[in-house]
Amino acid sequence: MVQYTLAQSPEIILNVSGKDSAKAREKAMDQLMELMDAGKLPTELEEGFGPQQLIEVKEPTIETASGEDAITQAVQVLSNLATLKLKVQESRTEALEIRKAVDILFSDNSVTEEEISRLKEGFKLLKNFAQANLRYQDARTKAEQARQVLDQALKSPDK
Repeated sequence: MVQYTLAQSPEIILNVSGKDSAKAREKAMDQLMELMDAGKLPTELEEGFGPQQLIEVKEPTIETASGEDAITQAVQVLSNLATLKLKVQESRTEALEIRKAVDILFSDNSVTEEEISRLKEGFKLLKNFAQANLRYQDARTKAEQARQVLDQALKSPDK
């Protein structure tokens, strides 16, 4: 089924079986002539109006696959956020303790080799925490949009 309309009267829809073709456009022109003869066409058409001036009406296709892909991607983004949140929480306390210990390097107090050694070992944890925290903050921003996609998908159709 193909549908046609007129630029002059977009509210008029002409339904013709088959696909868009010269024959289908001729059938639509026949329907148009019937409407004109019956006085049901609200506008006057110029002389020389032809089938090529008919506008094919295309229904917006609801792309379920892309909607489902968006939902799948949204769930993956939220899952990633959950993983990063746990990773950040698990290492936060220890990383903050190491961060406090870094201040030893900037004081005039003397430090032991053991303190420096502990600090150097802690730098890896500190670096991992800081990187995970940055990834978590970035993921959280992206997850806001993912949450909206899911909220839209879960919305009741009667609202």
